[in-house]
Amino acid sequence: MSAPESKYWFPAKRYGWGWGPPRVWQGWVVLTAFFALLAVGAAVFLRTQQPGSFIVYTATLVAALIAVCYLTGEPPSWRWGKK
Repeated sequence: MSAPESKYWFPAKRYGWGWGPPRVWQGWVVLTAFFALLAVGAAVFLRTQQPGSFIVYTATLVAALIAVCYLTGEPPSWRWGKK
């Protein structure tokens, strides 16, 4: 009998506030899509000399990533390491 798997895509960090690297494949897909969309945005907005648009685009992507982490990750709280 195997141990039950965690339902969280993103585990909480051991120290500090936030989430660590993904624990399951769905989390890796989200993280890969984030970086791919960031690269596409850089190619589009920075090539056309629109740094302000790139900043807004990046902030939107980061907000979406934080929302996904918040919904699918362990509840965030400040952690001081293993007790």
